[in-house]
Amino acid sequence: MAFVGPRPERPAFVEELGRIIPRYHDRACVKPGITGWAQVNYPYGASVEDARMKLAYDLYYVRRRSLFLDLLILVATIRVVLLQEGAR
Repeated sequence: MAFVGPRPERPAFVEELGRIIPRYHDRACVKPGITGWAQVNYPYGASVEDARMKLAYDLYYVRRRSLFLDLLILVATIRVVLLQEGAR
């Protein structure tokens, strides 16, 4: 597991969402992370539509990952956790 990357889901959810949402498994081509682009940009959600939106953020990260983007995510995570700003 990395500090930054798509947040891991429970295996049962991955299997179900992989059947429902096209390209859902593409997020697995990078190591999962403790925090990610979806977590700092999208509020908590438990619906399939929320999973689709978070997938868009995860795939953005997969396509554009870089040290700069990782640092940006870490700073945003600090703002969300410590300062209670941004996504929840």
